[in-house]
Amino acid sequence: MEILHSKLYGEERTETPLLVFHGLFGMLDNWGSFGKEFGELMPTHVIDLRNHGRSFHSDSMSHDDLANDILNYMEFHKIEKANLLGHSLGGKAVMQFAIKFPEKLNKLIVVDISPKAYPPHHQGIIKALQTVDFETVTSRQDVEKVLGEYIHEKFVIQFLMKNLYWTEDKNLAWRFNLNTLAEKYTEFVSNAIKFGVFKGPTLFVAGANSNYILPQDELLIRQQFPDSKIIKIANAEHWVQANNPVDFNAAVKDFLLS
Repeated sequence: MEILHSKLYGEERTETPLLVFHGLFGMLDNWGSFGKEFGELMPTHVIDLRNHGRSFHSDSMSHDDLANDILNYMEFHKIEKANLLGHSLGGKAVMQFAIKFPEKLNKLIVVDISPKAYPPHHQGIIKALQTVDFETVTSRQDVEKVLGEYIHEKFVIQFLMKNLYWTEDKNLAWRFNLNTLAEKYTEFVSNAIKFGVFKGPTLFVAGANSNYILPQDELLIRQQFPDSKIIKIANAEHWVQANNPVDFNAAVKDFLLS
């Protein structure tokens, strides 16, 4: 059984731990400053999803896989019950977990994603990533140049570039498993999470300038997460935690500590 790679902030204490999951093409490093701040309040595990960061690579990438990985992680680390936070694809993972294993969950936080199926919308990014030829690029600047031909948002390029690393034989490579993420893309993005109900306290945090959670999604959210509230963070797009960390962290703290 393979266990997800993680970083722990804060000592192992008696408080219910918080487990944090990034989105597609992300990694636990994206949540470092959040982890430091929350580690002061409770043990905070910031975790790489399968096929991302330093976690294991696999040919499989369903919502069930992601939920089972969380269960295996908790069992391995002897965590009876946890609070879970997931952004985007990580949000799909924690919602699926909540519905499959509600007894293992205290509070749930879902960041800028709803339980519905989304139309494919990362084709441009996937094409850009696949165009990078690691046989010919010799520097990070080379990679940036290739990505820049397809992606025009500077912050998206910088976000993706965080996944570059030098292999032992001195070549650049991606940390994420691009083959599986491209191949199974529709399975984890264009599928809704399985229908089921989690009755525990749930917070949906949307970016006020994001269109990932629409007014018409609220009915589905209430059906599957009846004890939920949806809040919007001002001056924030899809990467809510990066766009407005002060208001985002305050909202999460308020929910976890209340």
